[in-house]
Amino acid sequence: MALLLAVPVGMLLRDHAVFVNSYIKPFGVIFLNLLKFIVVPLVLFSVMAGILSMNDISKVGRLGLRALLYFMATTLFAVTLGLVVPSLFKGVIPTIHIAPSEAAESIEVPQMSVMSQIVNMFPSNIITPMSTMSMMQVIVIALFFGIAMVHVGEKGEMARKLTLSLNDVVGKILEYIMTLAPIGVFCMLTPVVVDNGPSVLGSYAALLLLAYSCFVIHAGVVYSSAVGLLGGLSPLKFFKDMQPAMLFAFSSDSSVATLPYTMQCTERLGVSKDVGRFVLSLGATINMDGVAIYLGVASVFIATCCGIDLTISQYLAIAFASTVASIGTPGIPGGSLALMAMVFASAGIPVEGVAVAAGIDRIIDMGRTVMSVTGDASCAIVMQKRVGDKL
Repeated sequence: MALLLAVPVGMLLRDHAVFVNSYIKPFGVIFLNLLKFIVVPLVLFSVMAGILSMNDISKVGRLGLRALLYFMATTLFAVTLGLVVPSLFKGVIPTIHIAPSEAAESIEVPQMSVMSQIVNMFPSNIITPMSTMSMMQVIVIALFFGIAMVHVGEKGEMARKLTLSLNDVVGKILEYIMTLAPIGVFCMLTPVVVDNGPSVLGSYAALLLLAYSCFVIHAGVVYSSAVGLLGGLSPLKFFKDMQPAMLFAFSSDSSVATLPYTMQCTERLGVSKDVGRFVLSLGATINMDGVAIYLGVASVFIATCCGIDLTISQYLAIAFASTVASIGTPGIPGGSLALMAMVFASAGIPVEGVAVAAGIDRIIDMGRTVMSVTGDASCAIVMQKRVGDKL
């Protein structure tokens, strides 16, 4: 309701942008800050608690490996879809002309390879990953501490009790923050409507249509099939019960901030806390199907705008770079924009095109976040069905 109310209120207050940004937006920022503040301890303690509840380390390995395979499979399909759909409609959809000189904004291109991604998973100290919200490193820290507590046995009993106690405390703090959700959603979305207005689609309508069409196809085919065939759950029930998390993902634009909602929704769908928190924490870090789709769509779209006919080798370069980039995307608003430059550079597409795509990145990022959150939840459903009882 708060999400829907923000649209007409934002339209009515378009002439009062200063008031909205000065007195309404700050409350949305406060709510988002509170969610970000609780996410690191939530992931840290929930992953450790999940390991402690399993007792057998081999169980953690089996669950983690299966989840990784699931995420890799869906990401591969996502990248392929993001490249195929816009290619089919090339020459039909309206495009804008882009000359490199028209987009002079300087964008730093991150150098990212598979090996650098692996190296970046392991922290050099325990404080920095928590202060910078490097979630993969936080998960690695939690894995080491959780596994060690299991291995030391009785000597680690005090640490075990403290971890489980802190996990409950963090859960209670999360309940406090969740009560503010309607206010937070309204105050986050209203300024977006005020700033963009009815012309929010503008000349980028084709790119928006392509991206969201791919999102719908991916969710309707991949997630529905996975949940129905592998998870033994009705896809309609899945999407219906996931609506709170999907709506919050759309409005907050952050898969990390949506993590508490995703956990609540999957628990209502029958996923145990142990399986859900482990899989969802992992997915919020490495599973970014929405990003993989959009990087493919944006690459083909911007290449068309620049008058470039992509070759097979360029398509393969985009597919590989998009897969690697989607794994390393931070789960925060706009986290994929810088990585788009890396994907463009890998395929010989003018990097300046990123500045053009940035104009509607916020709007598309909302859909990307919904995809990533929904993908994490579908994996949790499948893992619960396949290995949950065994654990």
